[in-house]
Amino acid sequence: MPNDPATVVHNLLQKDPSIIAAAVIQGRDTILHSTDNWDISSDVGKVISSWNSLNARFVMVSGVKYSVLQCTSERLVATSIRGEGHIIGSKDEEHKILIYLEPDGEPMGATMDTARAVSELSSKQNYVDPSSQLGTAGGSVQPSGGVNIDPQLKGEVQSFLEWIKDSEGLSGYINYYLQQNNTSIISELSKIYSELRQIFGV
Repeated sequence: MPNDPATVVHNLLQKDPSIIAAAVIQGRDTILHSTDNWDISSDVGKVISSWNSLNARFVMVSGVKYSVLQCTSERLVATSIRGEGHIIGSKDEEHKILIYLEPDGEPMGATMDTARAVSELSSKQNYVDPSSQLGTAGGSVQPSGGVNIDPQLKGEVQSFLEWIKDSEGLSGYINYYLQQNNTSIISELSKIYSELRQIFGV
């Protein structure tokens, strides 16, 4: 059973305190729920239209211009060049969530969290009840490789892989921060690169 928009937004803000505001939208501009500190009613229609076009260069929210770093059918990531924060969106066939992320927030993590929040709103049922016990009673079954992997963890890795493959995903972020000559981000990326090489032994 899907969660109500207010609960989903509350949980999202609890999970990532750098998310300052959020709104749940249905259709083009119907706001189902919004945090009290964010009135985007006059902007939401234009933002969604820009997002749907898949080729927007920027979006305007509350008079601030955010340059689009990523725009796909499922994700929108835009950042203020002047350091006024980030706008991140995630959507499925039924709902959209837009968030305002503070300037020091981590866009990649917030994008993943927002995508999960959208899935919590979905009215589509799982094929299998998550609480049901699978397998035969009493029998001892030896798990094969991958059986004990947490499905949510696997989903996050698959989402990460899609983000890496997407030409407007990871490479877009890296190119942006390289162009900005952001030493702290470049330093962190260098560490992550070294860690990945160690993990895969390359």
